[in-house]
Amino acid sequence: MNAEIAAFLGACLPEVVVGAGICVVLLAGLSGRHGRGLAYLLTLATLAASAWVVGASQPEAVVSMPGGSFVQDPLSRFLKLFVLALMAAIFVYARAYLRERRLETPEFYVLGLFALLGIFVMVSSMSFLTMYLGLEILALALYAMVALERGSAPGAEAAMKYFVLGAISSGCILYGISILYGVTGSVLFSGVAAAIEPAAVGQVAVLVGLAFVLVGIAFEFGAVPFHMWLPDVYHGAPTCVSLLVSTVPKVAAFALAFRILVDALGPVQADWQLLLTVFAVLSLVVGNLVAIVQTNIKRMLAYSTIAHVAFILLGFLAGEGGLPSALYYTVIYALMAAAAFGIVILVGGSGEADQIADFRGLNRRAPWFALMMLIVMISMVGVPPFAGFYAKWWVLWALVDAGQTWLAVVAVIFSVIGAFYYLRIVWLMYFDEGLNLPPVSAALDLRVVLSANSLLLLGLGLFPAGLLELCARALG
Repeated sequence: MNAEIAAFLGACLPEVVVGAGICVVLLAGLSGRHGRGLAYLLTLATLAASAWVVGASQPEAVVSMPGGSFVQDPLSRFLKLFVLALMAAIFVYARAYLRERRLETPEFYVLGLFALLGIFVMVSSMSFLTMYLGLEILALALYAMVALERGSAPGAEAAMKYFVLGAISSGCILYGISILYGVTGSVLFSGVAAAIEPAAVGQVAVLVGLAFVLVGIAFEFGAVPFHMWLPDVYHGAPTCVSLLVSTVPKVAAFALAFRILVDALGPVQADWQLLLTVFAVLSLVVGNLVAIVQTNIKRMLAYSTIAHVAFILLGFLAGEGGLPSALYYTVIYALMAAAAFGIVILVGGSGEADQIADFRGLNRRAPWFALMMLIVMISMVGVPPFAGFYAKWWVLWALVDAGQTWLAVVAVIFSVIGAFYYLRIVWLMYFDEGLNLPPVSAALDLRVVLSANSLLLLGLGLFPAGLLELCARALG
């Protein structure tokens, strides 16, 4: 019994810490006017404690919960540490946004920690039911956060669309899980993989279940044709929530795809690669072409997300050699999106800088942060020596190495097309006077974290090999 308890705690201690932090932050919210600041500090303390717990374990150890449905392995540790660091930056950005608009409440931090808990469960899941539980915890927290600003009609509309389409997606993935369970007799990823054989009886049922599960995966990524929710949510939600939705859920989506497609459905790889090819190509086309005509920067970043998601899917299409590049791209994209939305928050001040025109003359108003936005935009284009270049380069290299040269060519063509809407912002910042626009000011913590976030893209571009090696080691 003691050994089982030790295995249980060894597998889920970070989740226990986050759950305890949620309870403490909830109690802090009852302390009246000072509860908001206390909730913020306790939230950061929860992140620090969870990071210490994750980092204190053996990096290469694999600790499974009794029953095998939950695990701490190198991949889960890597993703959890990255998500914790990213969430800390997100809370710093969000606090500045919420305080300027008098929207700061303990509920935001509680919901953020619930989203973190859902991501933790997803990245450590080794069964369909555990994965579905984590997915629902994450989704329910995000639905509420999108509607955080109660008087906002666009926010309420975005939350309703997100909820309805998310419910349909959850139903699809749950139906696919039930079919796969009926065929294989197991909900464990290892059990499903062992029961599936390419020529086994019941192959049609496996393919039907796979199709429904892929719908859920594509929805979580925001890949075409299951992207309809993404621009509306980015546009309608408060900018700090758009920041959160654009970053850490994509890390969870990578874990969802890897655990299910590689660990559970590896024997039918040829079948799911065919569908992923369709999703990736459509996402490249729609994401880059529609982003060109956007005038709202949050909607532009939403379609940009769709185009970046295509590169993550291309990493999966490159086979085993492309998985580290897909993970690397996920990490770099999350850092780029966090910095981009952070600068949107900074430029907005007490208002909203949600139009591309709001960045006119930013070099005159705030030259340092114009430089930071330049780094982010050029990195998103994929120009050396910034991190975005190596993220795209290694995905393309993996595709060519796997014999998928035509996909690499398509990705390059639409990346060149997509450079237009990023460079348009650079042009407005440096070559437009931006007369009558207000000066830019922000709290010290926001300026420091935002600068570090942006400069990290340059640092990882100058020294890219270390992070790629970490990604490869995490995936074993």
